[in-house]
Amino acid sequence: MDYNTIIIRFGEMSTKGKNRKDFINLLARNIKKNLLGYNDTYSLILRHDHIYIEILKKDEFDYSPLKEVAGIGSFSLAYKADLFELDDIKNLALEEIKKENGKTFKVHARRIDKSFPYISDEINREIASVILKNTDLKVDVHNPDILLSLEIKPDGIYMFTETIKGIGGYPSGSTGRALMMLSGGIDSPVATYLLMKRGIEVTCIHFAAPPYTNAGVIIKLEDLLSKLNIYQDKINLFIIPFTKIQEKIYEISTEGYPITIMRRMMYRLSEMLANKLHIKAIANGESIGQVASQTIESMYVINSVTNFPIIRPLATYDKLDIINISKKIDCYDISIRPYEDCCTIFTNKNPKTKPKMKECEIIENKFDFTPLLNEAIENVELKVITNINNN
Repeated sequence: MDYNTIIIRFGEMSTKGKNRKDFINLLARNIKKNLLGYNDTYSLILRHDHIYIEILKKDEFDYSPLKEVAGIGSFSLAYKADLFELDDIKNLALEEIKKENGKTFKVHARRIDKSFPYISDEINREIASVILKNTDLKVDVHNPDILLSLEIKPDGIYMFTETIKGIGGYPSGSTGRALMMLSGGIDSPVATYLLMKRGIEVTCIHFAAPPYTNAGVIIKLEDLLSKLNIYQDKINLFIIPFTKIQEKIYEISTEGYPITIMRRMMYRLSEMLANKLHIKAIANGESIGQVASQTIESMYVINSVTNFPIIRPLATYDKLDIINISKKIDCYDISIRPYEDCCTIFTNKNPKTKPKMKECEIIENKFDFTPLLNEAIENVELKVITNINNN
C-alpha cells in the first residue's frame, strides 16, 4: 500500500498518567535523533494518543531506524486522506487493496470520530462488500492474507495494511540513570540493552588489569557500545585501573575467596564512581546460578558492601535466551572475541558458591584497601562512545 503517514503507538508507555506528556515529548526527541539524517523529509505531529510522521519526501525517507527507538510499541505505514464520506472511503479501500498480494482479506475499521454516521461494523461490511464485488479476494476473518485497517478520525481517514513491531519499553532517559558494570562478555551488553529498553540512561564502568588483560578488550568494549549506540546515542565508559587491587586480593585471600573479594571491591568502586556522577543505581549482567559468584548466597555476601540498588536485568534468564538477544542486537560475534577481562585472567581454585561473610571480613582486614580504591578512582579513564549519525 502507498503511505504518506506513519502512525506511532506508545505500547507500555500508554499506561502513564500525569507524566504522559513528558514521555511523549521525550520519545519525540529520540525519534528525531534516530531520524537525524532525514530532517527535511518528514514532519512530526504529537498528539495524546499517537505520534504521527507526515512523509514529505518518500523517496528519501527511511523508516527502519524507528524499529530501534525505545518507547515505540508498534508503527503502521498508513495512507492518510481527507475523506469524510463513506462512498469515498470505499473507493479508496478498493483502490488500495488491489495493490496488495494475497487471496483472502479482512477489514478492520475503528470509528474514533464518533460524529461519523456509521459504526465500525457497518463500515467493515460496506467496504468488504465492495471488495468482494470487484476483486477475486475472499473474506477470512481469522487468518487473512491482507488485513485492511482503517482509523476514522476528525482530520480524515488513515488506512494501512502493515504494522511493524517496535522494541517497546520507555523512551531513553525517561526512567533514570544506572552505572552498568560492563565486562565485555555475552551477558553484560545484553543487560545494558535491556536497561536502555526500559528507558534507563546507562553509563558503563569496566575494570581493567593491564598487563594481564589485553588492550584488545577495550577495543572490544568500544565496538559493543557502538552497537548499543542505536538505543542510546552517547555512552560514557569509565575504565578503572584494577591491577594493584587484584594482585593484593590474590596475595592475601584464602582458597576459594578471591572472586568473592574481587567482586566486593568492584561494588565499592562502582558506588564511589556512581556517587561522583550522581547516579542512583548500579547494574550488572548477573544471571542466578550461572557462575560461582552468582548464587544467591554469593550475591548476598558480595552485595553487602553497598546500599545502592543493584539492578540485574538477566537474573532469571537462561544462557540460550541471553545468547539469542545478543545475536538480535548484533553483539554476539563481538562478545565472543577471545580477549579476557580481569574476572578470568587468574586461576581461582574451587571458588566458593556459599562464601561466609565473616571469612570475607577476616581477609579484607589483612590489608587496608582504601588507598588503592581511592587511587583507582583518581586514575579512571573516560571514553565517550557516540553514534556518529547523531552528531
